[in-house]
Amino acid sequence: MRVVLAGLSTVDLVQRVAELPAPGEKVQSLAVEVAAGGPAANAAVTVAALGGEAVLLTVLGAHPLADLARADLEAYGVRVVDALPSRVSPPPVSAVSVRDEDGERTVVSHNAADVPDFPVSPLLDEVHGDCVLLDGHHPELALGVARRARELGVPVVLDAGSWKPVLTDLLPLVDIAACSANFRAPVELDVPVVITTAGAGPVRYSTVDDSGSVPVPEVEAADTLGAGDVWHGAFAYGAGLPLVERIRFANEVAAERVWHAGPRAWVPAVREMRR
Repeated sequence: MRVVLAGLSTVDLVQRVAELPAPGEKVQSLAVEVAAGGPAANAAVTVAALGGEAVLLTVLGAHPLADLARADLEAYGVRVVDALPSRVSPPPVSAVSVRDEDGERTVVSHNAADVPDFPVSPLLDEVHGDCVLLDGHHPELALGVARRARELGVPVVLDAGSWKPVLTDLLPLVDIAACSANFRAPVELDVPVVITTAGAGPVRYSTVDDSGSVPVPEVEAADTLGAGDVWHGAFAYGAGLPLVERIRFANEVAAERVWHAGPRAWVPAVREMRR
């Protein structure tokens, strides 16, 4: 299974705390970890953990923080294709706090707001395989990859976490839009398959001639950071399964993720799932 993922990579500084701090309050963390993050990056780690070939088209650059993120991704089996390998500015950094009691988290991130335009065509030779997953954070990259995938007949899945202006042009190129419960679109989603995740709630889906929901396994959450990204990665890896089975599979992998505390603690368990 070869999955091409195009989108955001960040550096996540993750502090585990007894309680999320109130404004103006200082708290001491119980643990701290640093890992690569971002929707496409976390999804890529998931694909690799499941045994797939994960090819991540993204922007990291040559800053020492970028080296940290790249090393983390490669250590977990992701092949990184960097659109701006000589960029000296730091990559986006996310400050994350995770509450120890229930895994609830807060995230402050700059995302890809300061990344300059870059040529997309050199990356498009990578667009082949079983599925393409986009998060829309690098608009021209998302459009270029989606157009090439459409030419080749490779199905395109969109991780629609929040509305972005590029989606006006991107949605007609998408086969499946997997939306978060907070996703609000100013236009009708004219997409063959629309899926809506809702945390611990059932995942709803609608197609041209069917609709329904798939329950999520009940687990005690230890860490919800990146759970949606893991869901999208598992869903992309499941290309070829019937839709309901594919959703159920992604639900099971995401549930395994939230049961483990830490940005990569879930990976060994997901590796066992593939067996």
